Parts: sequence; structure tokens; C-alpha cells
Amino acid sequence: MNYLPKSLATGFLLAIFASSSVMAATHPVTGETLADDQTFTYSLLDEFTSVDPQIVEDVEGANIVRDLFEGLMNQDADGNLVPGVATGYTTNDAKDVYTFTLRDNAMWSDGNPVTAHDFVYAWQRLADPATASPYSWFAEIMSLENVGAVMSGDLPTSALGVTALDNHTLEVRLTDSLPYFAAMTTHSSTFPAPEWRVRTFGNDWTKPGNIVSNGAYVLTEHIPNERSVRERNSMYWNDEATILEKVVALVINDENVDFTRYLANELDKGTVPSGQFIRLKQDYPDEATSFPRLCNYYMTFNLSDSGPEIFKDVRVRQALAYALDRSVITEKILQAGQINAFTFTPGATAGFEVPPVAFGQMSQADREAKAQELLADAGYGPGNPLSFEYIYNTSEGHKKIAIAAQQMWKEVLGAEVTLANQEWKTFLKTRGSQDFELARGAWCGDYNEASTFLDLLTTPSGYNDGKFSNAEVDSLMLDARTLDDASANYTRVEEILANEMPVIPVYHYAGVFMLKTNLKGWPYNNVEQNWYSRNLYKVAK
Repeated sequence: MNYLPKSLATGFLLAIFASSSVMAATHPVTGETLADDQTFTYSLLDEFTSVDPQIVEDVEGANIVRDLFEGLMNQDADGNLVPGVATGYTTNDAKDVYTFTLRDNAMWSDGNPVTAHDFVYAWQRLADPATASPYSWFAEIMSLENVGAVMSGDLPTSALGVTALDNHTLEVRLTDSLPYFAAMTTHSSTFPAPEWRVRTFGNDWTKPGNIVSNGAYVLTEHIPNERSVRERNSMYWNDEATILEKVVALVINDENVDFTRYLANELDKGTVPSGQFIRLKQDYPDEATSFPRLCNYYMTFNLSDSGPEIFKDVRVRQALAYALDRSVITEKILQAGQINAFTFTPGATAGFEVPPVAFGQMSQADREAKAQELLADAGYGPGNPLSFEYIYNTSEGHKKIAIAAQQMWKEVLGAEVTLANQEWKTFLKTRGSQDFELARGAWCGDYNEASTFLDLLTTPSGYNDGKFSNAEVDSLMLDARTLDDASANYTRVEEILANEMPVIPVYHYAGVFMLKTNLKGWPYNNVEQNWYSRNLYKVAK
């Protein structure tokens, strides 16, 4: 992390305010000459879902929330845990009680102190059924004491296993031993919320002018589907270590328009259009970047009671998964370092070794032959073609993948597939209400451990949009929480998924984007890509 030591940072600020026009400000650690304009502008594919920590459900929204709010723990540029509002924590031998010590100089943007009570309120709010948080399930996998009964409404929120022992001491009681619990507090859903603001403005509390936040930035402008602006929070406890003054996020739905605007210097960080990475890496070797991400791309079957009967047959699901030539997608369409996926969990996950599931060991020709056999056994053929709809959220890249899959399923299986795209929020609602047949899915790890992916396909998961339910998977994942080494459980779950095929793994992500060379501090080594604008800065060109 590019933290500035307090003494150096103070001197740095004085240099900015007292320097003459002849003397340019320099970074006090690296010595680089800083740009006069410290504004970072980047693009979003879609409008984010929210900037409410307990409501936001998408990656881009969480990136913004991470600037506006600060949780107990943060991550450094390599993904290691570092202090946030908490200066540290202790845990008992069983690792089912965690005690966090909060710093005494953390402030909200309105000048109120940040206390342990703000975290208690936020976590109770996350689990409260009245909040209807799309991420309430995260409270459950955190194994907070009484969380199930609180979420069902059988116990009041005050029964949740989180207590403010005093203003600066937070005690968390768990029902299971979770050695990685502290890492889970870097997730946006665990960030504090200002109760007085929420109660005053209700759902409008996050609007500019109403919002009060405790992170390095405050939200000063938001025009839905167009732009949002966040500016330095002078009340942030480590504000003097921040260099970027303003961060602007622009919603640009078309990746080619995005790239054009990047070339026109309207963006500091922009999109690499699908299939153009190799060329752009040659033309802009210092700007086009690709590195492993803790994310997967998949397709999910609607296995709920309202789902189509055709997908109740595992042979149909397997046939569609086998017929998909992932190499065409990764090597011909995307061409930017993505990895063919035959498991749900990416290989970049800490402590996870990708198991050699059977269909992943076959050649593509053998997979296609097996797919044809499976579909014929299920009763489909030229006189009774398989027919269904595949939906995805609007994006040129998603569209290209959808068209390729449609063609593969047609050529290999004779399937008749209709494609439909939807705007992001509509898509989330459609998928979340099981109003689909087959849908695009993607997941980025909420913390760096295999359970962040595999818990998604357990029966109680709030993001199990296909409603897959397998008692052995549920049991294995529940047991994994108390094991020092859960790798055997995770391997078995992946084997079950490869057999039952509730989802079709397509590829594991690479971090692919364009970044101007004068923007410094990007955490390439953090596979979760939890980035903080306060650690970025722009140097003079």
C-alpha cells in the first residue's frame, strides 16, 4: 500500500499549500513529481446497484462503497490484511470469538466518531429481514451467533452475536470456528452504517447531501446511468495520507465507445474491447494489462420448481456443458489470458488446488461425442430438438460469448437457442426471481478462500439463483467451516458439481483493462482486486 507516514504526509501537504508555482509537489515516499490535477476517471459497464453497504450487490458498486466507507480491516496491495477502523483483533483458541479494537480517531464525514455501536447496527441491519438485503446470506456464512433465527424473524436483531463492549471494542461471537473470519470483514456488507442518517432519510440516505460516510471519500454527485463523483473526506482519520482529490466513475455501456474515450484521454482506466487485447498489448505495452482474478464466469440453469422441465434432466445439463468449447471463447473471442474452467472455483484461490474432474480431462472431440450421446439418451434429436432461452446482461463481450455458445449448441446438439439481453438491474431481478431458463453468471470472491465460491451453490445461499440443492454439498460446506484443512471437502464438492452440472463453468477471469501510465499504485498482486483510491496517485507526464 502507498501509505504516507504521518510526518511525511503532513510535510507533503504543507509543501502543496506553501510551494511556489516553480516548485512541483513530489510523492514523499517515491520522490515522483505529482500531477497538478489529482482526478482519477474510470468507466463502469453498468449503473451500480447501490452505495449502501448493506444493499450493494455488484462488484463495481462495492468498489465505490470501499472508497466511501471503511470496515474493520482493509487489504494491502498484495491482498494481505491491514488495519482499517480496527487497529487489530484477538481471537480465542477455538476461533469462535473475535474481539476488535477500534481506533479512537475514526470519524464520520459529519464529525461524529465512528464507534463499535455503528458496526453492531450495520450487522444487525444486514441480518434484519426488514432490510431485505440481497447480501443477508453473507451474515449467515459469517456464522454469527443466532443469525439464522434473526434472519427468519424468530429472534430480534439484538440477539445477533455482535456486541459493543464499549465505544472502541467490538466482540463477535460465532457458532463455528472460522480461522479466516477477520478476512471476511473486508467485505462491503460488513462496513458500518450511520444509524442517525438512515433513520432520518430512509432509502434516500445515500443520496449526495444526505449521505454520511467514514471512508477516505464522500459522494458529492450521482446521476444514475451517467456518472458519480466522490471527493476527499477531510474527516477521514488518515486523510493526510491521501493524494487523489476526486474520483469520477462514468457509466459507458459500449466497450468500443469506452475505448475511444480512453484514447481521447477522457478516462484514466478503460475497457479492452473483446478480442483486442493482443493487438492493444502490442500497440500500448505499458497500458494494456492482464493478470489472474479471483472471479469465475458461468451459466446457471433454473432448477427451481418454476424452471423448465428440460433442465431437470442431468443428461441435458451435462450435454450443454460438454458441447461448449471453452478454448474458442478464451482464445478466439477474449484473447486476454482467461483460463478455461471446468470447476467453479478458480485456481487463483488461496489454498485451493483445482481437482482433475473427469469431463475436464477429456478432449473437446470426446466431450462433444459424449454430449451427443447424452442428449440422445434424454430423448432429443432432429425430430425433437432441444429449445430454450439464454439471457445475459447487456455487454458486447457477453453478447459474443452468447452467440458463440448458441452456434456450438446448434452445431453439436442441434439445439435451438434464443438469446436475450437485459439491462443490469433488470437482469439481476430476473435472475433473482427465477424468471429465466439459462442465465449468465459471474462471481468474484468476497474473501480469498474456496468457500466464497462453493457456498454460492448451497441450498440457503441468497445468490443460488438456479436453486440447486444437494444435501451432500450442504453438509460438506457446513463441515468445512470447522476444519483446519477443508481441501478434501472442496474437492468432493467440485466433483459433485461436475456430475450434477447445476452450472456450466466457462472461464476464470483475468484482470483486463487499459490504465494510463501516469496513474500509479494499482494493486495488481491483489487477486481479489480490492482497490482503494486513497492508495492511488497521478504523476506528472
